[in-house]
Amino acid sequence: MKKTMIIILAVAAAVIAAAAIYFSTRKAPQPAAGRRNAGQEIKTRKITIYYYDPQADKDESGNVMCSRAGLAPLVREIPLTKTPIQDAINLLLKGDLTASEKQAGITTEFPLPGLVLKGADLAGGILTLEFDDPQNKTSGGSCRAGVLWFQIEATARQAAGVDRVRFVPETLFQP
Repeated sequence: MKKTMIIILAVAAAVIAAAAIYFSTRKAPQPAAGRRNAGQEIKTRKITIYYYDPQADKDESGNVMCSRAGLAPLVREIPLTKTPIQDAINLLLKGDLTASEKQAGITTEFPLPGLVLKGADLAGGILTLEFDDPQNKTSGGSCRAGVLWFQIEATARQAAGVDRVRFVPETLFQP
């Protein structure tokens, strides 16, 4: 009986030691995509953010054309909210590109210091985007201003009911 008790204690100690090693080296569980920690589901939507690929925007001679041909659509997943247009534009304005996207040649000048989306209003197919650009960072040459404009416009136009995009103030995106 003494021998049996020693074996049981040894096995129990081994199990406890193995469990301690397992739990001390295990990573904390991550919430599943689309879920919150408290078990509440986060509903998401896929959107397209348009950055810029200068290699896709060249003419036959290799000159950059500064056109919509250089827009690079990147799919992102964002939480489902009542302000999808603002969410998409604000995500674009953050300028977050992955290392692989940068390596593929995709670029952006966003974020621009001080540039803030103040509001969005959709009426009659015309989406009015109001920005605050106190440092005039949306200016600086027709190529640059055009590409910035195209990125925001293409990102905004994916929203249902948007036929045209208007910018306020109208002094944005000046060469």
